[in-house]
Amino acid sequence: MNASILRALRAHKPCILQNHIIFFSNGVCLNQIHRPVFRQSNRSPSIGAYGIFMLIIPAASFGLGVWQVQRKTWKEQLIAEMTDRIDSAPIELPGSFDEIRELEYRPVRVRGTFLHDKEIYMGPRGLLQKDTGANNFLSLSIQGYHVITPFKLADRDQTILVNRGWVLNSRLKPHTRADTQIEGVVDVIGLVRLSETRPNFSVKNQENSNLYFYRDLEAMCAATGASPIFLDQTVDFNLPGGPTGGQTVVTLRNEHLSYIITWFSLSAATMYMWLKRYVFRPV
Repeated sequence: MNASILRALRAHKPCILQNHIIFFSNGVCLNQIHRPVFRQSNRSPSIGAYGIFMLIIPAASFGLGVWQVQRKTWKEQLIAEMTDRIDSAPIELPGSFDEIRELEYRPVRVRGTFLHDKEIYMGPRGLLQKDTGANNFLSLSIQGYHVITPFKLADRDQTILVNRGWVLNSRLKPHTRADTQIEGVVDVIGLVRLSETRPNFSVKNQENSNLYFYRDLEAMCAATGASPIFLDQTVDFNLPGGPTGGQTVVTLRNEHLSYIITWFSLSAATMYMWLKRYVFRPV
């Protein structure tokens, strides 16, 4: 220690060290610590152009979160409408193609004759189990195909396509289920389905083939001579050992809740960082 400080301590006199620490004679003790004082600027902190620009991230992500809320509401209403259509009472098949295009998933009633010699197939598919609402792919033994048969209408000179339902691979050939090949005039109720684009990773349909991987009405109608009207037959006309109807799948993804959480979380996190940097910073 400095010699002058030691002499002051021996003489029991107070001593000030660098204007910050005071020692008293009744022992070397710390009585007071002067805290450094930060000078506060009279000017308000400036956010600047960069700070304003950085507000785009929380603002944009918040806007996307609001948009996803609206999308979620719209998607839930659309699913509810489709469910109501499927459960509604069947109507007669309209004569106008424009009207039919507005009836997807709506049950219609038709009367006519199956043309079994022109049937085609779509698959492979899993059997849609009744009351489960999901395809069952747990075992290769239940893999099969949908049997799509041209149907000559009795009340007009027109042939449409009817998806009679699902059959096992072992019963794909008509002769293996000859007792279920209905002859004569019959009534059928089916859900209107439109053409679909090729799904991702799906094999392209082959020309001059009676096997299709997805519902391509243009190709199917060209091969069978039918009009572009497609019905999924309901379970009301199932026959033992025959095609199992009711294979309609409503495929509408509704993952908007996860998007909502993502965008609002990003907005909150980036807004917190912005406030910490430009508003709550020390002066």
